[in-house]
Amino acid sequence: MQILFVMLVSCHVVSSVKYSLKYFLTATAGIPDFPEFVGAATVNEVQVGYCDSSIQTAEPKQDWMQTLIKDDPQHLKWYSEKCLGNQRVFRANIDGLRRRLNQTKGPQVLQRMNGCSWDDETGEIKGFNQYGYNGEDFIALDLQTLTWVAPVTQAVITKLKWDTEKARLDYNKDYYIHMCPEWLKKYVRYGKSFLQRTERPSVSILQKSPSPLVTCHATGFYPDTADLYWRKDGYEFHEGVDKGEILPNPDGTFQMSAELNISLISPEEWRKYDCTFQLSGVEEDVITKLKETVIRTNYVPPSTFPVGPVVGAVVVLLVLFLVVAVILFLKKKNVSIICDSGFRLVRQ
Repeated sequence: MQILFVMLVSCHVVSSVKYSLKYFLTATAGIPDFPEFVGAATVNEVQVGYCDSSIQTAEPKQDWMQTLIKDDPQHLKWYSEKCLGNQRVFRANIDGLRRRLNQTKGPQVLQRMNGCSWDDETGEIKGFNQYGYNGEDFIALDLQTLTWVAPVTQAVITKLKWDTEKARLDYNKDYYIHMCPEWLKKYVRYGKSFLQRTERPSVSILQKSPSPLVTCHATGFYPDTADLYWRKDGYEFHEGVDKGEILPNPDGTFQMSAELNISLISPEEWRKYDCTFQLSGVEEDVITKLKETVIRTNYVPPSTFPVGPVVGAVVVLLVLFLVVAVILFLKKKNVSIICDSGFRLVRQ
């Protein structure tokens, strides 16, 4: 007779490192004290270049990007020319949309997010080019069919027109499949020490009071190929868990969180739970046990200190401070104060 033994293993795999090059272009109309055109380039969500209609040129935003420009000045020239060219095109597009949609009043915003991603392990390359208008998806390019997709009826006219521009479609295909990934790989080489670093996060368990939810929050990690999840007895579980997205921090690192509803757990069971953080390229996980002593909360317990006398004393002090302030103000205005049964103000 054969006996089959089954071992349950908790296995959690973090995906391979991916790199992305994204361009964010924004044209505005009817918004005072704001540039009519703004462009920004990011690598892995970190800003590496910037331009707008006020400065009329492109500027590198990282030390390693400045080194690349120094080695290849034509690179900066290309970006500066693109900045000016896109400014004119976006200006014409937003004016055309305003007329066609009869939006002559109020602010309008036209945006484009385009670029490419590259997986350094699988070699997979993806390109993307999509537009938004006044905060909503407007039109996007399908690189497989080389046609534009219009998710809203207002964009159908634009789609029909752009689908006939074969030269532009062919350029898009070549750019997003060849040129953009080559530039991205070049940026990764120059920014290797920055882009290929690993930074472990600080992990905290937080609770807003009163709330049955506790949040495991990890911040300051890099790269963004990471995972954060709750475990029970060493195994990931999902009941009562709400997992958030990975978000960028201003310093180029990332943050993420996962909420757990502790009202579903008896206090005796807490010791079985932990929050686990995994980072690509780092073998050791960051494990934080669910304990009452590690939960950071904004809860302030009610005080037994006599509040009434304290409030009275504070009121008296405020009145005194107010009187002193009035006296100092009046002295500056050359007004004398005579005290008898009340206040009499005599201007000298």
